[in-house]
Amino acid sequence: MIGESQSVSLDGVPPPEQTPAPAPYGPLPVGTGRQVWARRPADEAERKALASPLRLRLLRAALHEPRTNKELAGLLDLNPATCLHHVRALVDTGFLVEQDIRRGRRGARERPYLASGKSFYVDTGADPAADVRRGQDLLLATFLQDVAGLDPALLDTARLGFRLSASDRAQVQDRLHRLLQDVAAMPADPGGEPWSLFLALHPERGS
Repeated sequence: MIGESQSVSLDGVPPPEQTPAPAPYGPLPVGTGRQVWARRPADEAERKALASPLRLRLLRAALHEPRTNKELAGLLDLNPATCLHHVRALVDTGFLVEQDIRRGRRGARERPYLASGKSFYVDTGADPAADVRRGQDLLLATFLQDVAGLDPALLDTARLGFRLSASDRAQVQDRLHRLLQDVAAMPADPGGEPWSLFLALHPERGS
């Protein structure tokens, strides 16, 4: 999901010349230089760009359709100038992609932005120090903000306790992560309903 038309292997070394594979879930956003999707570690700028629940929520708001800064600010109840600061940081790191300028309802020229999908494929790694500063895990904090005020009837939740060997637990985690990758690889349906999924595993207290 970087802004270069080049794939990156897991060890950061460019692979040999090859015909680029298509994006796993439909066309790439207009304006992005990406040709293939590959899981890789985030660089410092990318880690900083994603170190905020607000920015992750901006990416989700622009995931399925292009939105202008004004629209994004309205959805997240932000001052437009504050929102633009975050939008520019996400554009600079390739997480948001600028779309063609369009005419608004009153004829004004406006610039929409579309999420590139890059955040799912960039591994920012664990940052316990940052979580301590926030007082909460980044993705958990983002999830709680996303569902705040949502009708509880719209949440499909499940909880399970289990006791497995370390190797069996690793297999469970791997299967869950592969399921997420399979869902991400499914073609997006323009007429479908937008949904989100949050996954968390944790050791029991006192274990």
